Amino acid sequence: MLSGIDRASALIVGATQGIGLGFVKALLQQKNVERVFATYRHSATAEELFTLQKQYGDRLQCIQVDITQESQIAEGVKQIQELTKQLHLAIYCVGVLHEGNLSPEKSLRQINADNLIYSFQVNSIGAVLLAKHLMPLFNKSQRSIFASISAKVGSIGDNRLGGWYGYRASKSALNMFLKTTAIEYSRRCPKTIVVALHPGTTDTRLSQPFQKNVPPGKLFPVAHTVDLLSKVIASLEQKDSGEFFSWDGSRLPW
Repeated sequence: MLSGIDRASALIVGATQGIGLGFVKALLQQKNVERVFATYRHSATAEELFTLQKQYGDRLQCIQVDITQESQIAEGVKQIQELTKQLHLAIYCVGVLHEGNLSPEKSLRQINADNLIYSFQVNSIGAVLLAKHLMPLFNKSQRSIFASISAKVGSIGDNRLGGWYGYRASKSALNMFLKTTAIEYSRRCPKTIVVALHPGTTDTRLSQPFQKNVPPGKLFPVAHTVDLLSKVIASLEQKDSGEFFSWDGSRLPW
């Protein structure tokens, strides 16, 4: 996904499990990737990431960041700036669908204001704050990508079933944040492509409670999802900035 760039640097936000950890593993296999920065929230859930760090040494830099805290995002970016002048790829892989007493709402009766606020903090606000603080690392002459894992259920035009209010709305907000960021980046970071990516249903902790309803062949292993999305990223052109892509490279409606 970063072929053609010598000594490339990448950032994966939300790298302790699932798609984020999959991207870290894939990037470390690319010999031209000089350094991978990977964020984690809690040390207790980052054991596999730390094991990779022991294996790859300085090529993998693990940074503790709670993306609901802007001060931690700013501090994490500062640490990256001390080690590299440019990021060629940043992928926001953080997302929440169910956690504690938070679960997808089937009706208006189940809507809870605190849960909605938390969904927006994790699924959308964190990404736009990251875009804000990463700007100095993207305002360069080389091509770069800022991508975020979104979801097809965040498409307003594709919504036929309803439900899942908080998750749908927060992913829709993420898409709008990315579209608006792409417009500003076109002026301030003109070599950076900003996109939203739908990974399909992937075999992760986020999807586990809902996997029984997935049609045969549509539940992707993490490595397969990462491979598909890597191909989409590699094929991106400047004109694609501000768009919403599915795992197969097709464009999704807003």
